[in-house]
Amino acid sequence: MNIRKRTFLAMAAALVASTALAGPALAQDKPVVVYTAHNSSIVDKLLPIFEKDTGLKAEVVKMGSGDVARRAKAEAANPAADVIWSISGSALTELADILEPYKPADYDKINTSLIQNDAWTPYTGVVYVLAVNTSILPLDQAPKSWAELADPKWKGQITSARADNSGSALQQLQGVLTIFGDKGWDEYDKIAKNFVLSDSSGAVPRYVADGETSMGLTLEDNALLYVKGGSPMSIVHLTDGTIATPDGVALVKGGPNPDGGKKFIDWALSKSTQETLVKEIGRRSARTDVGGPEGMPDLTSLKLVKLKSLAELGGTEAILEKWRAATGQ
Repeated sequence: MNIRKRTFLAMAAALVASTALAGPALAQDKPVVVYTAHNSSIVDKLLPIFEKDTGLKAEVVKMGSGDVARRAKAEAANPAADVIWSISGSALTELADILEPYKPADYDKINTSLIQNDAWTPYTGVVYVLAVNTSILPLDQAPKSWAELADPKWKGQITSARADNSGSALQQLQGVLTIFGDKGWDEYDKIAKNFVLSDSSGAVPRYVADGETSMGLTLEDNALLYVKGGSPMSIVHLTDGTIATPDGVALVKGGPNPDGGKKFIDWALSKSTQETLVKEIGRRSARTDVGGPEGMPDLTSLKLVKLKSLAELGGTEAILEKWRAATGQ
């Protein structure tokens, strides 16, 4: 064998060996693509922790819950995302056909009362509250129930996210329809006449803190961030029904990096991540071995609402059509 041929074979062998070695490294370096409805402040807090804890990189695309669902469905034939992170459980159930069931590590620690569908895993317990700017409206004068929110004197004083773009606003609507039964749409129509709409639930407490409205319907953790930040804000858990539902995390079927997606879900449900969610972000943990946010009532002391499903209430599109009529959109 001549020198030129030996040299060529040696180079080919080296190339094969380097490619074999690079395969796992490239897979490890491949980012996890995550679609989320989390607030930017939460993403900014948690993402560096994920990357430090796992050694993986993540590309996070932040959108409203409705946009997450629509984009994931539109991409179903060729998914771009590996994980859907923190949208409502009801929205994830509607996406079950494009999700890959996956039981994360420590699945036995997940609160079974939050589990609704095998296609996704509860991530946190989301509590819906009324945030009140007490410099504008003293707490003792503020409404304490959904029924009181229907009073015409609150016209233009209640911020709510758009139900056609926010999973949390849609669940608040589900709550009203569940609480009032046959009179649900009548009551919601009255409440909606008092709304000032925002694009997301995360924007609601900002409206309230800035004094654009005196009240807002939002998530407990969103409001807590402003309370802890020194805003003149108090939190009301509505007496005729507090909505407490799971949001979830799920693996997208056929995503480009399923192994990375599974590691992300394991991390999101780990005890250390869940403790961070409670202590620093104010969320309720999905785990049974992690307590609740400081200063917030135990859920057992509240009148909790078990929501009727979107299907039971007529289906998403029919509900949103009535919502648009109620809000004049």
